Amino acid sequence: MKYRALYKSLLNHLNKKQISLIIGARQTGKTTLMQQMNSFLKSKGNQTFFISLEDPEILSILNTHPRNLYNVIPPFNDKSKIILFIDEIQYMKDPTNFLKYHYDLNSHQIKMIVSGSSAFYIDWKFKDSLAGRKRIFNLPTLSFEEFLIFKNREEIVPFINSGNIPEIYIAELNKWLNEYLLFGGYPDVVLESNTTEKKLILKDIAESYIKKDALEANLKYPDAYLDILRILSCRKGLYNANSIGNELNMKHLSVEAYVKLMERSFHISRIHPFYRNYSKELRKMPKVYYNDLGLRNYFLKNFEPIALRKDKGELLENFVFRRFMDFYDIDEIKFWRTQKKQEVDFIIQESNAYEVKFSEKSFKPNKYKFFQEKYPEITFHLIHFENVLKLKLG
Repeated sequence: MKYRALYKSLLNHLNKKQISLIIGARQTGKTTLMQQMNSFLKSKGNQTFFISLEDPEILSILNTHPRNLYNVIPPFNDKSKIILFIDEIQYMKDPTNFLKYHYDLNSHQIKMIVSGSSAFYIDWKFKDSLAGRKRIFNLPTLSFEEFLIFKNREEIVPFINSGNIPEIYIAELNKWLNEYLLFGGYPDVVLESNTTEKKLILKDIAESYIKKDALEANLKYPDAYLDILRILSCRKGLYNANSIGNELNMKHLSVEAYVKLMERSFHISRIHPFYRNYSKELRKMPKVYYNDLGLRNYFLKNFEPIALRKDKGELLENFVFRRFMDFYDIDEIKFWRTQKKQEVDFIIQESNAYEVKFSEKSFKPNKYKFFQEKYPEITFHLIHFENVLKLKLG
């Protein structure tokens, strides 16, 4: 059985009264993760209950009043401790009230582990009244380490991010890296061996599940939501709502609202500029990256092998961003760019700078001399295809 890295963190949180709230994009495996925990805890003699709010009958009962939970789960005595799993909590009319009601009355007896498909719903429906009552756990698509585990190559994982990979694994790792760069880390995509089927699964995720985000958010133009994702997949560099709006004949404020939903639904991330010189360095315009490379390539309509791609540099840069996401908070990941278009791809924790080039030969040191002289306290690194998995992070 394949376990996500988050599995252990959730087990460690079982002894805390706080609600364990699992969020993430659709199809990243939240339901599977909870079912695995449920089975494991049952096997250890724990009293557990699993509720899916995709069941309209159960949803209707619980929406009527929080105490109706006792009509859904079997009775339990005053001395017993139960673990309650609730899947797709965002479907409730007032999830905050439901969770607060049971936390305040029963947290000594009921440990709640809850999933929600999108941070948009968490932002919208989860009021401040849950402050201190929940801990949020984000489940992204598979990291590269998790990808290797799902490929039954656990023995290689300790060498990733170690700074030293044995030569015996290099060729194999390059093969896996090529697959990850093309098809990303959605669990169903990774477990599928047929290339055509991988593409069809990504199509379904994009055209069905992602579009569902737009429909459930009551966006006026749900098709435009997908159009913006397509535009973002093929644009290099800075995010500009006005430019996208002009291309789609939309107001830039509408574009911005749609892009915020994409962030809250965990499909893209924006990073902001690092600056200290207010007049010469960029301060406002962010850069956009996809949180999953397979999704990026689907919207780009390009699954060509890496060697044949014109965008292989941008693809590797997006992979590096995805790696950074596993180790750092989003506000610790920045980029540097001047009004004269001098640029460094990533500034991490204001202490390390990283420039990404697909080939080491294409790196021109003189282009980065100005940055290194301006910020000598920031250590500069070059990342390329040959060293990207050897990099020490965290």
